[in-house]
Amino acid sequence: MQPFRTLTGVVAPLDRANVDTDTIIPKQFLKSVARTGFGANLFDAWRYLDRGEPGADAAKRPLNPDFVLNQPRYQRAQILIARRNFGCGSSREHAPWALIDYGFRALIAPSYADIFFTNCYKNGLLPIVLSESEVDRLFHDAAAFPGFKLDIDLERQTVSSVDGATVFRFEVEAFRKHCLLNGLDEIGLSLQHADEIRTFEAKHLAEYPWLA
Repeated sequence: MQPFRTLTGVVAPLDRANVDTDTIIPKQFLKSVARTGFGANLFDAWRYLDRGEPGADAAKRPLNPDFVLNQPRYQRAQILIARRNFGCGSSREHAPWALIDYGFRALIAPSYADIFFTNCYKNGLLPIVLSESEVDRLFHDAAAFPGFKLDIDLERQTVSSVDGATVFRFEVEAFRKHCLLNGLDEIGLSLQHADEIRTFEAKHLAEYPWLA
């Protein structure tokens, strides 16, 4: 998993509440568990004017010009801001996979669905919680200033404008912060004890050789 320490990125404003995981990545694209290749179908029903199907060439599909991610000023955005209860609905882990594959490294919203929130951390995507008024401010600035960027510092737990005039602090649980800073998912955490695991397996096999 890619470590997350600091990020300076373009902000894309998704001015909607209760965005569910089926909207983030529709059910017809859940056939793969490869974690990659989902970015082209992120927010599929909103980004395109036709119905998306697995295997379709996204480059040949008609885009919805009114959808925020299709607007030139928000191209290559790495930070998505949204309204409350982002990621509600089913528990599919494909939702953070699609956001990451598209290019997002961080999300900012007043609240998230619990399972989605946990899945973000497990996959290296930082879901930041700010107050409604702070999120309102970011929506205003993203609309007012083309190419609006934010600096995110996980170690300091701050979100700030690139000129430093606006600084918001956010909370993050210590263990989750440690994992993101060091790029550790659940497999990575286990592999930190690889020597102990191998020692146990060798001892276990010596005591119960018939298990081999």
